Amino acid sequence: MSKPASQALTAALGVLFFAASVSGQENKIDQVLQQLEQVHSFSGVGISPDGQWVSWVEPAREDGGTEIFLLRWKEAGAKPRRISAGDGKRTFEESGLAWSPDGTRVALFSNAESSQKQVFVLTVASGKARRLTEVNGYVTDIRWSPDGQRIAFLYAEGGGGGGPLEAEPARTGVIQGQIHNQRVAVVNAAGGEVRQLSPAQLNVYEYDWSPDGRRFAMIAAPGPADNNWWIAQLYSLDAASGEMKVLYHPPAEQQIAIPRWSPDGKQIAFIGGLMSDQGFNGGDIFLIAAEGGEARNATPGIKQSPNGLQWESGDKILFTATMEGGGAISTLDVASGQQQLLWKGSQDLHGDGNFPNFAVAKDCRTSVAVRGTWEQAPEVAAGPIGDWRPLTSENAQQRQQWQNAESIVWENEGFRVQGWLLYPDHYDASKRYPMVVEIHGGPSNLKSASWPSTQYDMSAMAALGYFVFFPNLRGSYGEGETFTRANVKDFGGGDLRDVLAGVDVVLKRVPVDANRIGITGWSYGGYMTMWAVTQTNRFRAAVAGAGIADWLSYYGENGIDEWMIPFFGASVYDDPAIYAKSSPITFIKQAKTPTLVLVGERDAECPAPQSFEFWHALKTLGVPTELVVYAGEGHAFGDPKNRLDRMRRTLAWFDHHLESSPR
Repeated sequence: MSKPASQALTAALGVLFFAASVSGQENKIDQVLQQLEQVHSFSGVGISPDGQWVSWVEPAREDGGTEIFLLRWKEAGAKPRRISAGDGKRTFEESGLAWSPDGTRVALFSNAESSQKQVFVLTVASGKARRLTEVNGYVTDIRWSPDGQRIAFLYAEGGGGGGPLEAEPARTGVIQGQIHNQRVAVVNAAGGEVRQLSPAQLNVYEYDWSPDGRRFAMIAAPGPADNNWWIAQLYSLDAASGEMKVLYHPPAEQQIAIPRWSPDGKQIAFIGGLMSDQGFNGGDIFLIAAEGGEARNATPGIKQSPNGLQWESGDKILFTATMEGGGAISTLDVASGQQQLLWKGSQDLHGDGNFPNFAVAKDCRTSVAVRGTWEQAPEVAAGPIGDWRPLTSENAQQRQQWQNAESIVWENEGFRVQGWLLYPDHYDASKRYPMVVEIHGGPSNLKSASWPSTQYDMSAMAALGYFVFFPNLRGSYGEGETFTRANVKDFGGGDLRDVLAGVDVVLKRVPVDANRIGITGWSYGGYMTMWAVTQTNRFRAAVAGAGIADWLSYYGENGIDEWMIPFFGASVYDDPAIYAKSSPITFIKQAKTPTLVLVGERDAECPAPQSFEFWHALKTLGVPTELVVYAGEGHAFGDPKNRLDRMRRTLAWFDHHLESSPR
């Protein structure tokens, strides 16, 4: 064979080998994502006041909807029993289960008798349900009165609800011409007329019955609801007359959540802190007299971020918190401030806020949780706090596809910073690997241990031969309020330096190829990705999900601009310079990194024009880029096909630019 022919054959074989490798890796990506979609999920865990029964919600396996299960978990050989407001032969959208004070009944929302969810009461012993309401609108947050005679819930008459994570409707006509506020509504547990108690001009976000059932404590603000939570106040509401009283007006840099009345009715506890999203709570525990006055910080200087609470007695509170990249459950003596740690782990457990996965009985020790970490796929477990035993085994066949998960801690500019490092599948210390850095959303949030999902989670990349690094940079929860507030007026400054310092620590610790590191994130993580590629060339590939390119234009485009005031100190109209200095578009000519840009068409939190702006600039400047806009999707994707496509594109982008094979 001639030399040219030999060279041609070698080149052809090389192309075929590369194509086969790409095809093989694409198949591997599909296999990993398909496995993640098969993971069975659990939500809405609850426990009866006496701790004998536990409850949870599962997605229906066949015809959509949800299924609620009860289990008398301490009884030997007991099996979960499905309950429903319907006929038991079909599945419906059922949620919000709440136990009556005596544990004999449960209240729940169900669309078993119409397309609209209604309030039902079901007797546990018989399984028979009775419909209580005929409402038209969005309903959420069922709570029994202390005497078990009435049921309260939040009701937005004529409204769709859902919140800013959902896809926003097309904005046409008179904008904000109609505002549907959530109001406190009450119905007798035996049936009767629904009474809306709170005023129509206020949106109620959270509430709690007083111990005597005569008043409510509630967090509320004028509508529109999605935007004004950041200026909400604490009120009391008379359950008979509807009389309102402001108890606490928080400062601009503080948001409040989880109002809980003390057993003696003399004071109210709540979480107060700098929070960037409603329902993703973190801060300190505050106490205020039931008649109002000065609020007292009961946890000053705590190196945790309390995110939920429940009164254990008149002088003690049980609270959950994020801590050291994971979760903690503790008690607080409200008089002395003394705390007792009951449990600490890599998973974030919380019974309040968004996506709760923990509930505790009246004794504040017997509990139920959805337990899921990087080592264990989620299952329902119950028992004394910290001594849970599994009650389900739906995910027993799930296989861990990474070598190890390790907590990494480093010091930077006076801060203690923590992050998680996932080792690649089939790890070999003699080889060098690529790495992807994922930055969480928020910024007031954190990444804790969890079984990976397809709702934008780069953990799956460890199954494809990557190290995956999750830095809980300054601005995150878990290290106290000083740490959470450390990026105020400094977005992209110290927090990016925390990320780069963490990458340096990882490079000294494990065999990561410094020339094959990528960066990604969604929401605030998407912004940090856009920012990072305009500040440094250390990253060889990037995927920016639902990012923010220009804080100035973003201010007028998003549906929740009130969140920005506490972080920037002023509106964009009063201090445009503070917004410009943290905007990726200001430094766009420094960007060289190939960047994939992803966004939902109807994202109200991080609107699609921000992604268009960044992509357009990169394309104009000759930087390799691609933009994908997902039809009908909001900030959180609802269509499983779109979630899979988003993940598939992300993994393939990194695979192309970083080459997953160890060297």
